[in-house]
Amino acid sequence: MRKTLIAALALCALLPATAAARPLPRTIALPDGWQPEGIAGGRGATFYAGSVADGDIYRGSFRTGRGFVLVDLLPEAGRSATGLKYDRRRHRLFVAGASSGRLYVYDARTGADERVYDVPGAGFINDVVLTRRGAYFTDSIVPRLYRIPIAPNGALGNLEVVPLSGDIAYGPGFNANGIEATRDGRRLIIVQSNTGKLFRADPDSGFTREIALDRPVTNGDGILLAGRTLFVVRNRDERIAAVRLSRRLRSGRVQREIADPRFDVPTTIADFAGRLYAINARFAGDNHNPREDIIRVAP
Repeated sequence: MRKTLIAALALCALLPATAAARPLPRTIALPDGWQPEGIAGGRGATFYAGSVADGDIYRGSFRTGRGFVLVDLLPEAGRSATGLKYDRRRHRLFVAGASSGRLYVYDARTGADERVYDVPGAGFINDVVLTRRGAYFTDSIVPRLYRIPIAPNGALGNLEVVPLSGDIAYGPGFNANGIEATRDGRRLIIVQSNTGKLFRADPDSGFTREIALDRPVTNGDGILLAGRTLFVVRNRDERIAAVRLSRRLRSGRVQREIADPRFDVPTTIADFAGRLYAINARFAGDNHNPREDIIRVAP
């Protein structure tokens, strides 16, 4: 999928959906009352979307726009869902628990709990990225990462706390938010929402260096790395910035910004068949149906 997305960027146009029997839907609606924030691509055309309100997880299809609630929880369960990532090798879903102070791992086929991690002293657990060695979660209030080690056989280890150090400096508001990893997993990329800065981070030590940008990407939220292009969702600015990164992640240049009249505080993105899909969080609280919850946009 990422190679297709890079090709689409080079052409600055959508690639034809030759593999689809019908045109892909331009918008996808989630269930009534859903409070979306995170979206992740799964196997094939499958996607997953979480609800901040109660931690429910929706499983749908980019091809048809239809789906069902995979994880259906009662509000009193005290769960929440912001960023999420799909583990293709083990069919698992890793979910950031927002202000619940927890990390969740679900069976992506049945929705059953695989493991729940309590995080003492957590602020707001916001986003997650997977490498072959583990899952890494950001905390937007407390300067640290949370790591769930993944053994070669897929076994999940105990929670590890990785303090963030180096160039990143936490201030008022939301700090570390969206997180990505290079293909080899040796470096992480983090966007800081309140400053609009990008950082590369060592996944073992948490030591960060700023990625010098030609202009900030303030309100940066979910991010998606395709080759050397980093897509940064700027939620309240209702833009997606395409940032061209240098080979060693020392600098970056905002090449263009994608706008769409259907955006309503987009927070995260996923990719499928050479297209970007943004999810509208609607922080103002407009949660009625029918809605344009998931928007297909051109890269």
